[in-house]
Amino acid sequence: MKRSEVFTPNNLPSVTFVGTHLAEKKKLLLENLEQGGAIVAISGPSKSGKTVFVETVLGHENLVQVSGANIGTAEELWRRIFTVIGTPIPTTTTITSNSEASVSIMGEGGIPLVAKGGVTAGGKWGDSNSSSQDIKPDYLTLLVKELKGTGFVIFVDDFHYIAKEIQIQIATVIKEAIRDGLRFVLAAVPYHADDVVLANSDLRGRMLKLDFDYWNIDELSKIAHLGFSALNVVISEAVITAFAIEAAGSPQLMQSLCLNLCFEKDIHETLIQPLQIQADNNLIEKVCRRAAQTNDYSSVIRVMKEGPKVRGTERNSYVLKDGKVSDVYPILVSAIALPPPELTLSYPVLLARIAQVCAADHPQGSSVTGACSHISALANHAAGASIIEWDSNQDILDIRDPYLLFALRWSEGN
Repeated sequence: MKRSEVFTPNNLPSVTFVGTHLAEKKKLLLENLEQGGAIVAISGPSKSGKTVFVETVLGHENLVQVSGANIGTAEELWRRIFTVIGTPIPTTTTITSNSEASVSIMGEGGIPLVAKGGVTAGGKWGDSNSSSQDIKPDYLTLLVKELKGTGFVIFVDDFHYIAKEIQIQIATVIKEAIRDGLRFVLAAVPYHADDVVLANSDLRGRMLKLDFDYWNIDELSKIAHLGFSALNVVISEAVITAFAIEAAGSPQLMQSLCLNLCFEKDIHETLIQPLQIQADNNLIEKVCRRAAQTNDYSSVIRVMKEGPKVRGTERNSYVLKDGKVSDVYPILVSAIALPPPELTLSYPVLLARIAQVCAADHPQGSSVTGACSHISALANHAAGASIIEWDSNQDILDIRDPYLLFALRWSEGN
């Protein structure tokens, strides 16, 4: 078996699929959809395995799968669905008008008559005009006609990317569609889990909500155990644990780290003779840096380090332990990147990490909290998505994308 068939960061896993901890969620999903018309909202952090779960449980062949990314109108979503199932959508209709009158072929004195149109053998004159007119399809009727009774489930991934006003229009159609037996699964990140209900309160009580979380170290380690066993590789538990910690709860990132270890050790396919891989910090670092090359966050990290444009008074500078001098923004980024990798950092934890970066005096108070707020806004704007959040009420920095944290720790120049 090839290594890329075992470890599949970008595809649905088979050998390395781990689902024992999701058994109850699988049961709830299937039972809810069994009832007929249904809507299931699956919420979980980015890269936490929501899409893989749905595809594995329901089967890719049973899904009408579309993404909410780059949806500017409700019509775009419905058209994507109809494109997947091969239903043509009419956009215009042709309107033809006909007129007819009796005419003489010749006028008085034998002067021919000039008339627009055609003259028939019976002396009839006909005029035919046609024009096209835009039409707006009835998407609800078309959805029901095409999908009712087919067994298909409409799966809208990344539903949170759709603008609120568009979600309202979509939710109105979904509400009527489930009455006719259609089934929907909508996936979103946790802080947008209730979007569809908020878009249409009539869906409250009709929707099953399944909450995902980041995977723990034991769950992530099972990916490595299954995969390396299939390749006849005996790997140190210390290496597996190190990868599980660096994956920061993401099964997709764990798959990537294991695959990159195969690249690093030239393991192409299942070995005839078992290969032993011992604990090696240098190997772990090489694999992490190699994996980081496939996820480019350089522009996001750059704006995080630069901070907002300086207006007026220059920022305070601090001496770092390596002898360099820096302001609060690069210091904060370095503090976030320190081991162990943590997706959620409270203000006291941030302050302790900042002290590890600086030689003596270091930023604190509003300098740190203000920088957290600015960094979040800048990173989200650069990424075009909400990948980091500063909760000013709780004084907590929440990194919502494990790949961002991984890039901060291992990408070139960090």
